Amino acid sequence: MRSFFAKISEIWGIDELRQRIILTLTLLAVYRFGSFVVLPGINADILVKKMLGSGDNGLMGLLNAFTGGSFASGAVFALGIMPYISASIIVQLLGFAVPYFARLQREGENGQRKLNQITRVITIAITIVQASAYLTNLKATASEAISPDIPATIFWFSNVIILVAGTMFCMWLGERITDKGIGNGTSLLITAGIINSLPGAFWKEFSQKVFSGQGGGPILFLVEIIILVFIIIAVIALVQAVRKIQIQFAKHLVGRADMGAEAINTGATRDYLPIKLNAAGVMPIIFAQAIMFIIGAIGGYLVAGETGGMSTLSDFRSPAYNMIFFTLVVAFTYVYTALIINPQQYAEQLKRQNAFIPEVEQGAPTEEHIDKITTRITLPGAIALGVIAILPGLASLFLVTDNTFALFYGGTSLLILVAVVLDTLQQVEGHLLMRRYDGLIKGGRIKGRNAERATI
Repeated sequence: MRSFFAKISEIWGIDELRQRIILTLTLLAVYRFGSFVVLPGINADILVKKMLGSGDNGLMGLLNAFTGGSFASGAVFALGIMPYISASIIVQLLGFAVPYFARLQREGENGQRKLNQITRVITIAITIVQASAYLTNLKATASEAISPDIPATIFWFSNVIILVAGTMFCMWLGERITDKGIGNGTSLLITAGIINSLPGAFWKEFSQKVFSGQGGGPILFLVEIIILVFIIIAVIALVQAVRKIQIQFAKHLVGRADMGAEAINTGATRDYLPIKLNAAGVMPIIFAQAIMFIIGAIGGYLVAGETGGMSTLSDFRSPAYNMIFFTLVVAFTYVYTALIINPQQYAEQLKRQNAFIPEVEQGAPTEEHIDKITTRITLPGAIALGVIAILPGLASLFLVTDNTFALFYGGTSLLILVAVVLDTLQQVEGHLLMRRYDGLIKGGRIKGRNAERATI
């Protein structure tokens, strides 16, 4: 514990890092403040009861968790940063399928600037569509939460503009945190929304287990916390796990005439090519969640008023839902991994850098070797990701009482939290390493040598 506080003191003692942390916390506070500013003409209390009255079983509850409750309360940040995330995914996928976008990705800073502009335009278009759908859904499902004094056209037009402005402002906040703060601005905004629901869900679960007399008592709640800790450890291991493919870089030896195989073997520097066990990240769960929401909505329309059949596909605790969801996550993991990991590109880069995999020829054999290893490690990674995806449903079915608290036992929420926390810690550690390096330069022998030369 003493070393922990010493590390905090060291971090706070660096002026630049302290300013970045303060700026990040300030912008996150602004983001949370916008979650309490309700759209004109909407009664937030009535809307929350209508939208969350049936539970947080579907995509609505997930979106509400990502926006920190703004989605269910009709706030100006109701759509949050999600349209920008969708636009970024679209642009990324276009980079794999459209040569123009692939060329922009290879053009460096100028190409990235153009891609950012395209992403912003797509964000506006997506936000307009989602804002229209959001307001239409409010009108259909929670009309009593909308003030009758405002004409329908004015209500729709003005709130679409406000929702688009709110999303663009969230995007600006994320970019400021990335540029001027501690980085990962977009991910930190999503994390702030997810963490917002954690204290309330924790207290609700604790109250139901301890005070209601029907939840199993404090012992069962302690068991839940212990299981949650082990799940977090497993998710951290999944996020950080990599398969290291050993590679060697040929090193030219000065003064040797023979630059053949012997020179490469004796003078090569060893390194490795890391292939992540879960290279697809959280994207397979997001895609599978969207598909399950569509299937559940269709099933709800086909069997309206019934409790069985396809209606169970809208309940994240049902066996049918979890089986299909697990299968979709595994399938999407293979698809997304194939999109982002290109063995041919890896083989070409190794050849250009005069590097090779020991006992594997350059070119097509290297490509086949990397593809074989990627295929092998994708299977356990996909199965592990699928298990994590269905853990909230299993926890809610067998252990946890509150559905919101069950969302933290796996799925998108936990993966995002773990990934963002690890990335943020790496950003802070990077600043600390840079600071120590500067201190070595300023206070070490180099400064003394320069001073001696100056005096001579």
